[in-house]
Amino acid sequence: MDRYLASELIPPFLFSFGIFASLVFTADSLYELLRKVVQAGLPLEIALKVFLLKLPRVIVYVFPMSTLLATLMTYSRLSAESELIALRSCGVSVYRMVLAAVVMSFLVAGITFVVSEQIAPAANYEASVTLDKALKSDKPTFKQENIFYPEYQNVKQPDGSKERILTRLFYADKFDGKRMKGLTLIDRSQEGLNQIVVAESGEWNGSQSVWDFYNGTIYLVAPDRSYRNIARFKHQQLQLPRTPLDVANRSRDFEEMNIAQSLEQLEIESISGNEQKVRQLRVRIQQKIAFPFACVVCGLVGATVGTIPQRTGRAASFGISLAVIFTYYTTLQVARTLGDTGFLSPFVSAWLPNFLGLTLGLFLLVRTARR
Repeated sequence: MDRYLASELIPPFLFSFGIFASLVFTADSLYELLRKVVQAGLPLEIALKVFLLKLPRVIVYVFPMSTLLATLMTYSRLSAESELIALRSCGVSVYRMVLAAVVMSFLVAGITFVVSEQIAPAANYEASVTLDKALKSDKPTFKQENIFYPEYQNVKQPDGSKERILTRLFYADKFDGKRMKGLTLIDRSQEGLNQIVVAESGEWNGSQSVWDFYNGTIYLVAPDRSYRNIARFKHQQLQLPRTPLDVANRSRDFEEMNIAQSLEQLEIESISGNEQKVRQLRVRIQQKIAFPFACVVCGLVGATVGTIPQRTGRAASFGISLAVIFTYYTTLQVARTLGDTGFLSPFVSAWLPNFLGLTLGLFLLVRTARR
């Protein structure tokens, strides 16, 4: 029975995927790309490359929709052709009948998570960079002010435990795309010696993999906080990682980061004290985990509604799917806004649409099973 139901679910899923992918991509990106080709002179080959790079993001949003429509169409057809009635007369419960749809939904959820984590963020970032380069956008591709980069290290304590301590703190007032100005560096990476560097400007020297600091002062401080030395300089090279330059360069949007990158960004924003950005990042991180489970919710709701005895054609199934999808994504947006403003916690904000959908699906399933 499971093999039969699975074989019946796959064709509608592929059909739904094609329909929704076309609709979502047209509404999300196609018109904007065509406008850039016509009005901004974006080359067609670049437009095609951006089109392909944006596909993974579209796929992530389309998978739950496709799961909903596929399960709804399949179980509605089986119900209309009395196949589900035949199964129930043989003693097969409604719970057992929708199990195949739920299992398939978990598989789709797993694929959605992999695509949203491993492919979509990198592809989105590459698409944005490609567009910026092709259009020679005037928008700065780097962070212009308050570049802040902390560096930590796990230090083993006498009792064997490890403590995470700050080893370097890099701060620059401004960045013009090449040189940073108003630099302050606190370096605690050398055992037995701390140094504070204040410089008028500095830049990354890629040929020697060092930082060139200009017009500054180095304060050397002993671990007991006693004065050690002060040295003024016009040009000083320091062996530091390139990371501050990476931080200053184009910061990624939420959809251009996977969970690991989002956590790194969260750490930086937490130290910088940007509470709004921290709150938004926490909500997005929870959403990245919660969203794939929308496939499971959609699969359960679609299969359960389709199991209810009725004669539902493809058009009616499509209409019901659009209504459910609209409700789900509206709830998602509202919950996200409430999370961003701090009215809901990041966890509740991200999982609320799934909890509501799951509650509805289980309620309908129990009610249908009792008939």
